[in-house]
Amino acid sequence: MNQSQNSVGRSLRRFLPFLAGLSVTIGLAAPVFAFKISEPREGAALKSGQTVTAHVDLGNDIGIVKVRYYWYGEQDDTLVEQDDATATGSIIAPVALVGKSDHDPAFGGPLAVPKDGIGPMRLLAVAEISRGRLGTRSVFDEIVVNVEPQGEMTAIDFETDKPLQLGRSGQSSAFGHVDSMGKIFELPVVADFSDGVTRRISAPSTGTSYQSSNENVLKIVGGGMLQIVGNGKTTLTVSNRGRQSQLDVDVNVNEEPNEPPVADAGSNKTVKAGTKVKLNGLKSHDAEGEALYYAWSQVRGSKVPLLDVNGPEATFQAPQVSEARIYRFKLRVTDKKGADSMPAFVEVTVEP
Repeated sequence: MNQSQNSVGRSLRRFLPFLAGLSVTIGLAAPVFAFKISEPREGAALKSGQTVTAHVDLGNDIGIVKVRYYWYGEQDDTLVEQDDATATGSIIAPVALVGKSDHDPAFGGPLAVPKDGIGPMRLLAVAEISRGRLGTRSVFDEIVVNVEPQGEMTAIDFETDKPLQLGRSGQSSAFGHVDSMGKIFELPVVADFSDGVTRRISAPSTGTSYQSSNENVLKIVGGGMLQIVGNGKTTLTVSNRGRQSQLDVDVNVNEEPNEPPVADAGSNKTVKAGTKVKLNGLKSHDAEGEALYYAWSQVRGSKVPLLDVNGPEATFQAPQVSEARIYRFKLRVTDKKGADSMPAFVEVTVEP
C-alpha cells in the first residue's frame, strides 16, 4: 500500500465515527410516517376535568378531513363512535373533540379529561381520510394515560342492596347470569369525592382492593372479580385511599357442584389489512363438559364490525392502516348453570 492509500485509510477511519454518530442523529430525528397522538403523551398523569391540548402528527396520511377523540376506561368495551358530543346511551361513545384543519393546533385543540375519570384511561383518536369518489376511510391511534381526581375521596360504598342476597327468591340473577355455584361476577363499587363527583372504582387499577371474611362462601379471584364457592354468610370489605366499606352477603344457591368454565380467546396474531380475521374461542372449556355460551367484545382499537359475537368464532374484516395497529378483544363464556368464566383476551396486530 502506498503513502497516498495510507493517508486515505487514516482519513476514512477518522470519518467513520462521525458517520456513525450522524446515522444515530438521523434515526432519532426520523419523521413520523403514520398518524399518531403526540399530545398528551402515553402514560401522562392528568387530572379529571382538566383541559389539555390534543395534538396529532399526521405522518404520511394525506387527505385527513377531521379527527375525532374518544375517552374510554382501560378495560371498557370499544363502543360505537358518534360525531356528537351530546350523544348518550349504552351503545354510543360521545365524541370528546372534533379536530379540523383550521384548528390550532390543526386537527387538535382543547380536550377535556372526563370529570368522572379515575385510574388508567384510553384516549382514542380516529382520523377520517377522504378518498374522493372512493369515499372515506379511517386510521387511528390510541394511548393510555393515568387520571387522578381533582378532589379527595370522602366515602366509598358498594352499589347494591344491603344486605346482598345471592340465590334467594327474587334475586336469582344478581349481576349477570343465574346465581349458582361457581359463578364469577363483579360487584359495582362507587366513591364520592370532595369535587362533588361520584366515580366508579370497581377496577383494581383505580386502587381498589377486596377482602372476604369467609372465602368458603365468596372468594376473591382477581381483577375485582368474586366467585361463589359455597352457601353461607360472609362480609366483603372494599378499600381505597384509606376509606373502607363493608357489605354483608348471604349466599343460598343450589348446592350442585359446579366449576366455572374457562375462556380461551386463542393466540395473538398478525394479519394484513383487508383480510378476514377469525377469533378462535374453540379451546374454551367447562370442567363438567357442558355446552357454553360465548360473548365476544372489543376493548382496544377503533371500532370494527365484529360478527358472530355469541359464537365460538367471531370474525371481522381487518381495516386499512398506515402502520401496524393493535386491536384487542375480550371473550367470556358461561355454562348452562349460569357460571361465567374469567375474561380472556387476544390481540390482533393489523399491518398495512
